[in-house]
This record gives sequence, structure tokens and C-alpha cells, in this order.
Amino acid sequence: MSPGAGSGLFCMTRIIADISISLDGFVTGPGPGPDRGLGTGGEALHTWAFSDDPDDRRILREATARSGAVVLGRRLFDVVDGPYGWDDTSGYGAGEVGKPAFVVVTSSRPESVRLTHLDWTFVTTGLPDALTAARERAEAASSDGGEDLDVVLMGGGATIGSALDVGLVDGLSLHLAPVVLGAGTPLFTGGAPRTLVQRSVTRTSTATHLAYDVL
Repeated sequence: MSPGAGSGLFCMTRIIADISISLDGFVTGPGPGPDRGLGTGGEALHTWAFSDDPDDRRILREATARSGAVVLGRRLFDVVDGPYGWDDTSGYGAGEVGKPAFVVVTSSRPESVRLTHLDWTFVTTGLPDALTAARERAEAASSDGGEDLDVVLMGGGATIGSALDVGLVDGLSLHLAPVVLGAGTPLFTGGAPRTLVQRSVTRTSTATHLAYDVL
């Protein structure tokens, strides 16, 4: 457990994996990519993020507010920075984009970045180093803001799965969408077993929001 930066007022910076998932375990539909977003049918996974339901709005607001830094893999970066990705009306937090630092784990830096108004860091030395860089950014943000902030691991599925397999995730937030995609990118593909402790369940008209501690 790493203490927060600054005066020691901060207990720790947790790594929280936060992702939307279908009933059959997929975090995208078939054929995702920069020109196809989340793949066929994948947009249904995020209906809750644009809902007017007060519980959906609260969960989105609280998740965004706790984000000291956000980690994503290269494939997801290529989607959100692609021509059909984030814009002025959509993005991290669905309207609250731009507050946290973003750390991308990648084998090579992109030749260009479309979303230049965001704070991007590209780490080419692996997921653990990317999480370390994100933790440093989150701890600095915690110190500056006077509140505990987390590292949020937003995906994609392979990145979150890898972090779970090697024990680098402290908490798991799943937004279970009422959709069966049939195929796509699975979140769980085997790997090391993990024990979870359920912390909360919130049901809305668009999703069931599940929060767990990962032991």
C-alpha cells in the first residue's frame, strides 16, 4: 500500500478497474476498432452513462470525482482518440472529460494525438510501470486537491484482465448492461482465480452496478 503524497493525510491510492459488461461477459461487441468504436452492438453497454436515472448519474459522478489518474490500453486509446471517439459531448465521465491525467500502456507512442487538450502519458515499458506512473499522478492530485483519489483502470478488457491476473487491482466496478452480445471482447478469459468481496449493488433501469474489493 502506497501512502498518499504530501502531508500524510491520504491513506492510500487504490487501483480500481471500472468497466461496462454484457450479461454474457463481453466488454465490446464483435469487430471493435477506431472506425467501429465498441463493435457491433457495443454501444448498448454504455447506455447507463447517458441515462437520466439519478442513480446512474450519481455513480458516474462519483466515479469521475474519485479519478486521480486513468489507465487504458493502446487499443482503447486508438478508439477514443479515433475519428469516432471522444468529442466535446462525450468522453471520460460523459461530459466531465479532461479532469484526470490519462496514462496509456503501449508498445510504441502514437505518431499523433487528436485529443491534444487532454493530459496524456504514454508508457512503453509495460502495465506495472503504467500503473506506477498513474499512481504517482493520482497521489499528486490527491495532495493538490486535499482528498483521496484513485487510479481508475478503464480498459480495455485485455488490460484489465492482465492487471487482475497479476494481482494489481484493488477494486472492481462492473456496470452490467441488460444485453447479450453473443461475441466480442471478453473480460474474463481464465487466468488466476481471485476472491472478491461484494461492497455494493445498485439496480437502475439501464444497468446493475456492482462494486467489489479484490483480495
